[in-house]
This record gives sequence, structure tokens and C-alpha cells, in this order.
Amino acid sequence: MSVKPKKELGQHFLKDLSIAQRIAELLTGHGNYQEVLEIGPGMGVLTQFLLNDNRFQTYVIEIDRESVDYLKQHFPALEGRILPSDFLTIRPDLLPTKQPDSTEPFAVIGNFPYNISTQILFKVLDMRDRVPEVVGMFQREVAQRVASGPGNKDYGILSVLLQAWYDIKYEFTVDPDVFNPPPKVYSGVISLRRNDKTELGCDEKKFVQVVKHGFNQRRKTLRNALKPLGLTEAALASPYLEKRAEQLSVAQFVELTVLMSERAKE
Repeated sequence: MSVKPKKELGQHFLKDLSIAQRIAELLTGHGNYQEVLEIGPGMGVLTQFLLNDNRFQTYVIEIDRESVDYLKQHFPALEGRILPSDFLTIRPDLLPTKQPDSTEPFAVIGNFPYNISTQILFKVLDMRDRVPEVVGMFQREVAQRVASGPGNKDYGILSVLLQAWYDIKYEFTVDPDVFNPPPKVYSGVISLRRNDKTELGCDEKKFVQVVKHGFNQRRKTLRNALKPLGLTEAALASPYLEKRAEQLSVAQFVELTVLMSERAKE
């Protein structure tokens, strides 16, 4: 199918169909879902390959009215499965089918607009019990940050918070010249697959606080970076406080959070 590319909301559209097909084929069905939600399909470059996959039923969510009209005209198979809404503001229980109080699992996929890609991931994180798999194209630096492990300069807040709940793999890099218009940066495709954790083993809100405070002053040791949270006796005895945030694994952040959750030292 010939697809006319268009740009809005910071999005650059693929003109290389082989890459779109490759992205679609990264969906594995992990988590036994049957529905897939594509975010920001634009003119349907990726959508056409999703619709060809008989394993899943594809839904799309698109905020741009012109794109919605185009999809309705060129993809009749999407009838009743186009959500003319904003993924960032729509009620989670309306995804992906527009049926209130939906609890069915679904995968998320897309060539995500670079300017809201991090926000998309945080919303997915909030819906992690319903989203067992994510495949997405991001600005390469964001993709590397999400997939990076401890000891890497790209490892940060988003890495830890997502890796606490998902196994993440950097799949491949995409050159700018396969987009219209071409961005000034390279892109990266990553996959996220839900791990088997149902709880972290610590207070989740405290975990987020510890991670954010640790990385917000990443040049400092955690002893100094976490002082504003109030250091407990147990935390003060931990060797983790002599390290910087980028040196701790997710499991070690969980351990430190447990120590930090005791009554703060007077």
C-alpha cells in the first residue's frame, strides 16, 4: 500500500516499509494478550503490517483528525477500532476497546512522537498489569537510556523504574534517512516484556523517591543525594550509600528502599 507521509506533534513518519514490518514482527504475544494498541499510527505505515498479523486484533489511537480520516478511508479493517483520542489523557479503562472498565491485557506499539515518548512510557508503567509487552521506536538516546544497565552513563531514573517491571531489549538502530521528513537524530527500537513480579518487595512510592533523589544528583554518593529523605540507622550502615546511583541495580535499589523505609534518624 502506498502511504502518504505527514508530520505533526513532533512525529516523523517511516517511508521504509521493511523497517515497519520488522517492528511489527517484534510482537511475540508475551503475556497471552490478543489485542494490540498502536499509538500515533499517522498514515498507517506500521498499521498495515499489524493488520496482517492474525494473532492479534489491532486498535489504533490517534489525536490528529486528518490522520483519523485517512485511516478510515484507507483501512476499512479498522472500522470500530480507531480511537480519536490522546493516549496521554484517555482513561486507562477505555483502552484499547473504548469499553469502560476493561481489564483485558493488550500490547502497545508505535513509532512514538519523540516529544512525548517518555510520557508514553510512564503511562504504560502505570498500566503495567494490563500491558505485558511494548514495542516502540524512540529517539536513540531515549531508547538507550531505557535499555541501559547499571554502570552505564545512560542508566537513569527511567531505566530503573521500567526495568523493575519489564525485561527490556535494545533491538536495532534506525537511520534518519528512512523518515519523511528526516529527523536530525538517529532512532532506536526497543522491546519491553513484563517480568513475573507482582510486587517490588518494598514501598513503591518510597522506591520512586529513592531512585529520583539518587539520580537527580548523580555525581554525588547516595549518602549525600538521599540526605533530604532522612537517612535511617539501617541505611547509614549500608555500603550502598558510598556508591553513586548509576552503580546500583534495580534489586539493590529495592534493598536500599527497605532500609530507607525505617523511621528516619532524629
